Amino acid sequence: LEISSDLSSDDFEFEDEAKLVIFPDHYEITLPNIEELPALVTIACDALLSAKSPYRKQEPDSWEEELQASKHAKTLVQLDNGVRIPPSGWKCSKCDLRENLWLNLTDGSVLCGKWFFDGSGGNGHAMEHYRETGYPLAVKLGTITPDGADVYSFDEEEPVLDPHIAKHLAHFGIDMLQMQVTENGLRDNDIKPRVSEWEVIQEAGVKLKPMYGPGYTGMKNLGNSCYLSAVMQAIFSIPEFQRAYVGNLPRIFDYSPLDPTQDFNTQMAKLGHGLLSGQYSKPPMKSELIEQVMKEEHKPQHNGISPRMFKAFISKGHPEFSSNRQQDAQEFFLHLINLVERNPVGSENPSDVFRFLVEERTQCCQSRKVRYTERVDYIMQLPVAMEAATNKDELIAYELKRREAEAARRPLPELVRAKIPFSACLQAFSEPSNVEDFWSSALQAKSAGVKTSCFASFPEYLVVQIKKFTFGLDWIPKKLDVSIDMPDFLDISHLRARGLQPGEEELPDIAPPIVIPDDPKVRLLYFRRSFLVALDIDESSVMQLAEMGFPLEACRKAVYYTGNLGAEVAFNWIIVHMEEPDFAEPLVIPAFGEVASSGAAALGAVGLDNQPPEEMVAIIISMGFQRNIAIQALKAMNNNLERALEWIFSHPDPEEESDPALDTMDMENNINANILAETGSEGPRIKDGPGRYELFGFISHMGTSTMSGHYVCHLRKEGRWVIYNDLRVCASERPPKDLGYIYFYHRIPS
Repeated sequence: LEISSDLSSDDFEFEDEAKLVIFPDHYEITLPNIEELPALVTIACDALLSAKSPYRKQEPDSWEEELQASKHAKTLVQLDNGVRIPPSGWKCSKCDLRENLWLNLTDGSVLCGKWFFDGSGGNGHAMEHYRETGYPLAVKLGTITPDGADVYSFDEEEPVLDPHIAKHLAHFGIDMLQMQVTENGLRDNDIKPRVSEWEVIQEAGVKLKPMYGPGYTGMKNLGNSCYLSAVMQAIFSIPEFQRAYVGNLPRIFDYSPLDPTQDFNTQMAKLGHGLLSGQYSKPPMKSELIEQVMKEEHKPQHNGISPRMFKAFISKGHPEFSSNRQQDAQEFFLHLINLVERNPVGSENPSDVFRFLVEERTQCCQSRKVRYTERVDYIMQLPVAMEAATNKDELIAYELKRREAEAARRPLPELVRAKIPFSACLQAFSEPSNVEDFWSSALQAKSAGVKTSCFASFPEYLVVQIKKFTFGLDWIPKKLDVSIDMPDFLDISHLRARGLQPGEEELPDIAPPIVIPDDPKVRLLYFRRSFLVALDIDESSVMQLAEMGFPLEACRKAVYYTGNLGAEVAFNWIIVHMEEPDFAEPLVIPAFGEVASSGAAALGAVGLDNQPPEEMVAIIISMGFQRNIAIQALKAMNNNLERALEWIFSHPDPEEESDPALDTMDMENNINANILAETGSEGPRIKDGPGRYELFGFISHMGTSTMSGHYVCHLRKEGRWVIYNDLRVCASERPPKDLGYIYFYHRIPS
């Protein structure tokens, strides 16, 4: 709206009128009307009128609140400490977290943000740093684009604008000025070759036949929600998801909670029914077509559905998906799978079709010893092997012509894309990579290490992501505009893991040493802080375990009871305790130092009365003390961890004593652990099989960054390719299989 008046002022008055309409006579009753209506009907009407639907909730969001310039931006002092920020490989300087990282614009510290209830976020070290230093402004790494970046003011406690952001980032070696305008004065989106990408992927210039009926329903774009539409179209083309949600729709609706808008399975069933029923994808009537011909105009029938309620629920509490900004379709896919895992529907978990095990082989380059580990994954990420381009001469010639055209301000030549063989990308996937900060248990020291990855199992549906997005050395975000000859039929059987080979020697199972301060007072403060950190649950480890298929609350308990020592240690705890009746019950964290019999039970204590919880013993042992000393101290202080630590320092040489009760408890604990380990779960559910696949869909991205542009989805249905472009669903004439971003393959039965 190009008007100068303030829409937030009181220039306009609105008046709502509500009526109850009775069909089929269309009889209207103005509300409220207590005299004529039964009490139950009145209550129902009041509930409907007072409910905040996603439509009302999101209408104000479409008018995004305008950010204000920070009061610190103009006078911000930046320390001349020589800090330079690399374009990738960031991690929090205090906890090694590698996501949700913020760059302090005063001293260049890279620290993690706050924790969000959905498991994302960090440990709050950026805020902690502000409280210690008073440095007010920070920019979120990964959000820097030609249009700016996400800046937060700790002092003003809100997101802000930094008019001098380019200058402030340049202080740390991040050059935004080159990101603003190209040499010929055109912005990235104005360059002709990028427009051709939009035309090719959307099949512009080709007359496409609209498709109608079940499975051919479009989705309305709610404003940068095409990433959601593309992923959900692909998801609900898979029979397992169709059966789990649409096939179980009556049961899901019958057993939905009182507020179905807050139930994941209800919203999934509703969305799936909308896409697959055909009720919202009907061809126009003949009379409508005749009217269009007579008026010489064509108005395609965009029936479709609006996923507003689904988006409102699935993005609730998430810092990125709850915004109106464009998002990465791959990140949303993993977010959706996480929600499917946490909200089981019936006995079948549809996300099982994507899950597979990755075997990682890590080798110490000096001792040549190896370690084999397994992890769960849902996406095969393929690097783009630019060095393997088959048209290098054409690319060099194009680059020379492009530079000449820019210098002379002439139109740019026709784009020449790098042609990358798929086989080269597949080979790059299996090549060894260097391991950062590798600690060799064979050498008891840091050493050089390499890691290779193979498939320990093959999923029923293989999702392949082409890693097109990267940062240049000058910090300019780049999308690799490449053409990859993605095969219709894929065989990755040669990537099957083989395990420990004859002649290989395993690395010793020894953990890195814990460095403990020498000063006793400093040691006590250190241990207190370690225990408090242990109470702050590492949500990244929780999410890793949840993605394996374990209940979320059980994952929280596992990470908490193992002192935040990582997902692998917590996984072992799950294997031992998963047969317990309260395995999936919510975690109850006792206050620091709190002692009660119920608290000991909550910590999982087993054995005799007044015996220390095994997890408390493990925490003290992890600090470098012997097991008998840990048990003796906890018993002496009635299982109060803080006082037990103080007791240890006040008794530097506790008497060695053989306590039959302690021996009995240790024996029982060891026996129980062995029994549970033998009878425990076999791990995450997988559907292993042959490694031969056929392509049935792909999602393509247009634009220079995942934070901008547009997504469309192509699916193969009933023997032909179909393009899903928001509300528009048409038969595809030229599916651009070489320009996709995420590909979906299904296993070929043997």
